[in-house]
Amino acid sequence: LQSMLATRGIDIKGKRVAISGSGNVATYTAEKLLQLGAKVVSMSDSDGSIVVPDGITQEQLDYIFKLKNIYRGRIREFAEEYGCEYYEGERPWHHVQCDIAMPSATQNEIDGDDARALLAAGCMAVSEGANMPSTPEAIKEFLAARILYAPGKAANAGGVSVSGLEMAQNSQKLSWSAAEVDAKLKEIMAEIHHQCELFGKEPDGYINYVKGANVA
Repeated sequence: LQSMLATRGIDIKGKRVAISGSGNVATYTAEKLLQLGAKVVSMSDSDGSIVVPDGITQEQLDYIFKLKNIYRGRIREFAEEYGCEYYEGERPWHHVQCDIAMPSATQNEIDGDDARALLAAGCMAVSEGANMPSTPEAIKEFLAARILYAPGKAANAGGVSVSGLEMAQNSQKLSWSAAEVDAKLKEIMAEIHHQCELFGKEPDGYINYVKGANVA
Protein backbone atom coordinates (compact mmCIF):
# COMPACT_ATOMS: atom_id res chain seq x y z
CA LEU A 1 0.00 0.00 0.00
CA GLN A 2 2.79 2.43 0.88
CA SER A 3 4.56 1.72 -2.42
CA MET A 4 1.31 2.19 -4.30
CA LEU A 5 0.59 5.54 -2.63
CA ALA A 6 4.16 6.66 -3.23
CA THR A 7 3.59 6.47 -7.01
CA ARG A 8 1.32 9.49 -6.57
CA GLY A 9 3.43 11.19 -3.93
CA ILE A 10 0.91 10.41 -1.18
CA ASP A 11 1.87 9.82 2.46
CA ILE A 12 -0.34 7.44 4.43
CA LYS A 13 0.03 9.54 7.59
CA GLY A 14 -3.25 11.18 8.54
CA LYS A 15 -5.27 9.29 5.93
CA ARG A 16 -8.66 7.88 6.89
CA VAL A 17 -8.76 4.12 6.34
CA ALA A 18 -11.94 2.03 6.35
CA ILE A 19 -11.33 -1.59 7.31
CA SER A 20 -13.81 -4.45 7.24
CA GLY A 21 -13.41 -7.48 9.46
CA SER A 22 -11.98 -7.85 12.96
CA GLY A 23 -9.98 -11.06 12.65
CA ASN A 24 -6.22 -11.42 12.41
CA VAL A 25 -5.87 -9.67 9.04
CA ALA A 26 -8.08 -6.73 10.02
CA THR A 27 -6.65 -6.19 13.51
CA TYR A 28 -3.00 -6.45 12.50
CA THR A 29 -3.69 -4.19 9.51
CA ALA A 30 -5.21 -1.67 11.91
CA GLU A 31 -2.21 -1.94 14.23
CA LYS A 32 0.24 -1.28 11.39
CA LEU A 33 -1.85 1.66 10.16
CA LEU A 34 -1.81 3.24 13.62
CA GLN A 35 1.98 2.83 13.72
CA LEU A 36 2.17 4.66 10.39
CA GLY A 37 -0.01 7.52 11.64
CA ALA A 38 -3.19 6.71 9.69
CA LYS A 39 -6.73 6.86 11.11
CA VAL A 40 -8.72 3.63 11.20
CA VAL A 41 -12.36 4.69 10.91
CA SER A 42 -14.20 1.35 10.73
CA MET A 43 -14.14 -2.36 11.50
CA SER A 44 -16.78 -5.06 11.32
CA ASP A 45 -17.80 -8.66 11.85
CA SER A 46 -20.55 -10.85 10.41
CA ASP A 47 -23.17 -9.11 12.59
CA GLY A 48 -22.44 -5.49 11.66
CA SER A 49 -20.00 -2.59 11.51
CA ILE A 50 -18.63 0.13 13.75
CA VAL A 51 -17.73 3.58 12.39
CA VAL A 52 -15.41 5.88 14.34
CA PRO A 53 -14.93 9.10 12.32
CA ASP A 54 -12.12 10.41 14.56
CA GLY A 55 -10.23 7.13 14.33
CA ILE A 56 -9.82 4.11 16.58
CA THR A 57 -7.13 4.64 19.24
CA GLN A 58 -4.49 2.10 20.24
CA GLU A 59 -6.34 1.56 23.52
CA GLN A 60 -9.55 0.85 21.63
CA LEU A 61 -7.75 -1.49 19.23
CA ASP A 62 -6.34 -3.38 22.21
CA TYR A 63 -9.93 -3.75 23.42
CA ILE A 64 -10.92 -5.21 20.03
CA PHE A 65 -7.99 -7.66 20.18
CA LYS A 66 -9.17 -8.94 23.56
CA LEU A 67 -12.84 -8.83 22.58
CA LYS A 68 -12.33 -11.01 19.49
CA ASN A 69 -9.40 -13.23 20.48
CA ILE A 70 -9.98 -13.86 24.17
CA TYR A 71 -13.67 -13.31 24.87
CA ARG A 72 -14.96 -14.26 21.39
CA GLY A 73 -17.26 -11.26 21.54
CA ARG A 74 -19.06 -9.30 18.84
CA ILE A 75 -18.04 -5.93 17.39
CA ARG A 76 -21.29 -4.36 18.62
CA GLU A 77 -19.85 -4.66 22.15
CA PHE A 78 -17.22 -2.12 21.12
CA ALA A 79 -20.01 0.29 20.16
CA GLU A 80 -21.71 -0.31 23.51
CA GLU A 81 -18.42 0.31 25.35
CA TYR A 82 -17.29 3.41 23.44
CA GLY A 83 -20.54 4.87 22.14
CA CYS A 84 -19.73 4.91 18.42
CA GLU A 85 -22.06 4.29 15.48
CA TYR A 86 -23.01 0.65 14.90
CA TYR A 87 -24.73 -0.57 11.74
CA GLU A 88 -26.34 -3.92 12.35
CA GLY A 89 -26.21 -6.36 9.46
CA GLU A 90 -24.21 -3.96 7.27
CA ARG A 91 -20.67 -3.56 6.08
CA PRO A 92 -19.09 -0.11 6.56
CA TRP A 93 -18.76 0.96 2.92
CA HIS A 94 -21.93 3.08 2.73
CA HIS A 95 -21.30 4.76 6.10
CA VAL A 96 -17.70 6.02 5.98
CA GLN A 97 -15.82 9.01 4.67
CA CYS A 98 -12.42 7.52 3.84
CA ASP A 99 -9.32 8.02 1.74
CA ILE A 100 -8.46 4.33 1.63
CA ALA A 101 -10.53 1.15 1.90
CA MET A 102 -9.00 -2.13 3.02
CA PRO A 103 -11.55 -4.96 2.78
CA SER A 104 -10.21 -7.64 5.12
CA ALA A 105 -13.20 -9.84 5.89
CA THR A 106 -14.47 -12.15 3.14
CA GLN A 107 -14.95 -12.63 -0.59
CA ASN A 108 -17.43 -10.53 -2.57
CA GLU A 109 -17.93 -8.05 0.28
CA ILE A 110 -17.69 -4.99 -1.99
CA ASP A 111 -20.21 -4.96 -4.84
CA GLY A 112 -20.84 -2.32 -7.49
CA ASP A 113 -23.06 -0.21 -5.24
CA ASP A 114 -20.49 -0.36 -2.43
CA ALA A 115 -17.74 0.68 -4.85
CA ARG A 116 -19.76 3.66 -6.08
CA ALA A 117 -20.48 4.69 -2.48
CA LEU A 118 -16.77 4.57 -1.62
CA LEU A 119 -15.84 6.61 -4.68
CA ALA A 120 -18.54 9.20 -3.91
CA ALA A 121 -17.17 9.48 -0.37
CA GLY A 122 -13.68 10.35 -1.63
CA CYS A 123 -11.93 6.98 -1.58
CA MET A 124 -8.75 7.20 -3.67
CA ALA A 125 -7.23 3.77 -2.97
CA VAL A 126 -8.41 0.22 -2.29
CA SER A 127 -6.01 -2.45 -1.05
CA GLU A 128 -7.45 -5.92 -0.54
CA GLY A 129 -6.64 -7.89 2.59
CA ALA A 130 -9.18 -10.65 2.04
CA ASN A 131 -9.30 -13.14 -0.82
CA MET A 132 -11.27 -11.66 -3.75
CA PRO A 133 -13.35 -9.24 -1.63
CA SER A 134 -14.38 -7.09 -4.61
CA THR A 135 -16.87 -8.35 -7.19
CA PRO A 136 -16.10 -7.94 -10.92
CA GLU A 137 -18.55 -5.00 -11.04
CA ALA A 138 -16.75 -3.29 -8.16
CA ILE A 139 -13.35 -3.79 -9.80
CA LYS A 140 -14.73 -2.30 -13.02
CA GLU A 141 -15.85 0.79 -11.07
CA PHE A 142 -12.44 1.21 -9.39
CA LEU A 143 -10.52 0.90 -12.65
CA ALA A 144 -12.90 3.23 -14.50
CA ALA A 145 -12.37 5.84 -11.77
CA ARG A 146 -8.58 5.43 -12.16
CA ILE A 147 -8.04 5.12 -8.43
CA LEU A 148 -5.26 3.05 -6.92
CA TYR A 149 -6.63 -0.49 -6.71
CA ALA A 150 -4.47 -3.37 -5.43
CA PRO A 151 -6.02 -6.83 -5.98
CA GLY A 152 -5.69 -9.41 -3.24
CA LYS A 153 -3.42 -11.70 -5.25
CA ALA A 154 -0.74 -9.01 -4.87
CA ALA A 155 -1.71 -6.96 -1.81
CA ASN A 156 -2.65 -10.03 0.25
CA ALA A 157 0.51 -11.96 -0.58
CA GLY A 158 2.12 -11.07 2.75
CA GLY A 159 0.52 -13.95 4.65
CA VAL A 160 1.85 -16.55 2.22
CA SER A 161 5.22 -14.79 2.19
CA VAL A 162 5.53 -14.95 5.97
CA SER A 163 4.63 -18.65 5.86
CA GLY A 164 7.54 -19.07 3.45
CA LEU A 165 9.82 -17.18 5.82
CA GLU A 166 8.72 -19.48 8.65
CA MET A 167 9.58 -22.55 6.56
CA ALA A 168 12.98 -21.03 5.72
CA GLN A 169 13.71 -20.52 9.43
CA ASN A 170 12.64 -24.07 10.25
CA SER A 171 14.69 -25.67 7.48
CA GLN A 172 17.81 -23.70 8.44
CA LYS A 173 17.18 -23.94 12.20
CA LEU A 174 17.16 -20.15 12.48
CA SER A 175 15.13 -17.80 14.64
CA TRP A 176 14.63 -14.32 13.22
CA SER A 177 13.33 -11.48 15.36
CA ALA A 178 9.98 -9.86 14.56
CA ALA A 179 11.88 -6.85 13.20
CA GLU A 180 13.92 -9.07 10.87
CA VAL A 181 10.80 -10.81 9.57
CA ASP A 182 9.11 -7.44 9.07
CA ALA A 183 12.11 -6.13 7.13
CA LYS A 184 12.17 -9.20 4.87
CA LEU A 185 8.41 -8.90 4.32
CA LYS A 186 8.79 -5.24 3.31
CA GLU A 187 11.38 -6.27 0.71
CA ILE A 188 9.07 -8.95 -0.68
CA MET A 189 6.07 -6.63 -0.88
CA ALA A 190 8.14 -3.86 -2.49
CA GLU A 191 9.26 -6.33 -5.17
CA ILE A 192 5.65 -7.44 -5.74
CA HIS A 193 4.69 -3.79 -6.21
CA HIS A 194 7.58 -3.30 -8.62
CA GLN A 195 6.40 -6.25 -10.73
CA CYS A 196 2.81 -4.95 -10.78
CA GLU A 197 4.07 -1.50 -11.75
CA LEU A 198 6.35 -2.91 -14.46
CA PHE A 199 3.65 -4.93 -16.19
CA GLY A 200 0.62 -2.80 -15.35
CA LYS A 201 1.67 0.70 -16.43
CA GLU A 202 -0.53 2.02 -19.22
CA PRO A 203 0.43 4.60 -21.89
CA ASP A 204 -1.05 7.49 -19.88
CA GLY A 205 0.97 6.50 -16.80
CA TYR A 206 -1.91 4.91 -14.87
CA ILE A 207 -0.91 1.67 -13.18
CA ASN A 208 -3.48 -1.08 -13.68
CA TYR A 209 -2.49 -3.32 -10.79
CA VAL A 210 -4.97 -6.00 -11.85
CA LYS A 211 -3.22 -6.38 -15.19
CA GLY A 212 0.20 -6.04 -13.58
CA ALA A 213 -0.51 -8.72 -10.98
CA ASN A 214 -1.97 -11.09 -13.58
CA VAL A 215 0.99 -10.72 -15.95
CA ALA A 216 3.57 -10.96 -13.15
